[in-house]
Amino acid sequence: MLDYVNLLVAALLLAGIYATMSFGMTVIYGVMKIINLAHAGFMMLGAYFAYELFNRFGLNPILGALLAFPAFFLLGMAVHWLLVRWLPPSDQPTLPSLLLLFGLWLVLQNVGYGVWGNHDRSIYTDLTLSTLRLGPITISTVQLVVFMVAVASLVFLQMLLTRTWFGRAVRALTQNPYAGRLVGIDTTRTAMLSFGLGIAFAGLAGALLASLYSFDPDFGRPFLLRAFVIIVLGGLESFSGVALGALILALVETFSVQFVPAGYQMAISFSLLVVALLVLPGGIGSLLERRGRPA
Repeated sequence: MLDYVNLLVAALLLAGIYATMSFGMTVIYGVMKIINLAHAGFMMLGAYFAYELFNRFGLNPILGALLAFPAFFLLGMAVHWLLVRWLPPSDQPTLPSLLLLFGLWLVLQNVGYGVWGNHDRSIYTDLTLSTLRLGPITISTVQLVVFMVAVASLVFLQMLLTRTWFGRAVRALTQNPYAGRLVGIDTTRTAMLSFGLGIAFAGLAGALLASLYSFDPDFGRPFLLRAFVIIVLGGLESFSGVALGALILALVETFSVQFVPAGYQMAISFSLLVVALLVLPGGIGSLLERRGRPA
């Protein structure tokens, strides 16, 4: 029984980082209807950003992750201005946007191989192997710190979306882009800020994950696949649905190691995606909207 309690705690901690890496894709899709396939490349750069700050300047990787957020926000806006803004507007994902961002992912990945090589890198600190005991429950200290940063970032996103003009513009364009344009929302400016915000969360998530796992230039690929499963499971445009989707995936992956080898986790994730598409095509977000709608 105690083993299952520890697994439950580990799943909850993992869900926080899964939600953080998925919200970036959700913000970009909600406003621009673009599936950001370059998300993996920016997560990889976020991991190396924290690594270089730690390796060259001795900066704590958690602090490096916090610095990654504004740095990647500016990088995301620059990428939007240079590349993404030239895509034709559409209310559905288009082939040009998929090809552009997939190509950008490959470019970032090859830049990573050119600069850092193909060797695995890791970040080791005093927290890496330390644990915290709460009665019979054992918690990895670094996982707990990463979880707290992830939750703080999600609280920041929630406040940004509910208490600022930008957040209201994002929610309006996500719910009804035509109505948003009619009331005077600057769609170009909102799209650029949203793209920057999405890339900022990718960089933050990559930097946080670098404290938990070893990484190489292909580091972001398995996490991109997980993020895609989460946003589809959550409903693509529903932030609360994505949070629940991250929790479900974390629980399934964590408890599945009791029954199947860890190498089959990705197969389990895709099986969950297939089941979600067959049983609940609109994702968890559609259920939440249905419950909130008056009869």
